[in-house]
Amino acid sequence: MTFSLVGRCDRTGAVGAVIASASMAVAARCAAVRAGAGAVCSQSTTDPRLRETLLEAMAGGAGASDALAALTAGPGDIAYRQLAVVDGAGGSACYSGELALGDAADVCAPGAAAAGNLLADRGVPAAMLASFQDAAGASLGDRLLAALRAGLAAGGEVSPVRSAGMVIAESVPWPVTDLRVDWHDDPVGQLAGLWQIWQPQAESYVQRALRPAGM
Repeated sequence: MTFSLVGRCDRTGAVGAVIASASMAVAARCAAVRAGAGAVCSQSTTDPRLRETLLEAMAGGAGASDALAALTAGPGDIAYRQLAVVDGAGGSACYSGELALGDAADVCAPGAAAAGNLLADRGVPAAMLASFQDAAGASLGDRLLAALRAGLAAGGEVSPVRSAGMVIAESVPWPVTDLRVDWHDDPVGQLAGLWQIWQPQAESYVQRALRPAGM
């Protein structure tokens, strides 16, 4: 019940994830980032623990493909899961288990990976990836939101979308951006509005943490 994209900015090295779903509070369960390591979306029949497993592997030096291959080769209910991964160097990987929900599809390219399940159109992930790539040069947040809008315009999922979120990690250890719309009739529009308010303020909150005496 979800479509998502993870991506890396070649210019800044920031990594981020954007996601939307008919389910409530999707970003809280499915998206995670870590500065220097990468970004992950763990979706379909969701197991939030898989996000940290992948981030830990990439933080330890594994690339996205190797981290995902090790995870999917292990025991457990991996056939139910869908995963999209990008590492801190821009390597990407994705996985859709044979028991992923409904029509499931994924696509990867250098610097980004997109995936979706219970899709109204299997071309949704490809539309997201194309939009992300076409917006190269814009800020990572703008590119992620462009991808999310493209996924929705391409059909999204079979049920109305009710929640959305975007999380971005830059050079500091914490996510600089972590915006969520947990239940709304237009969560993608609401998320875009939050980004417009947050983007001009984001750097000031980083400086408050690092150099409070200078504020």
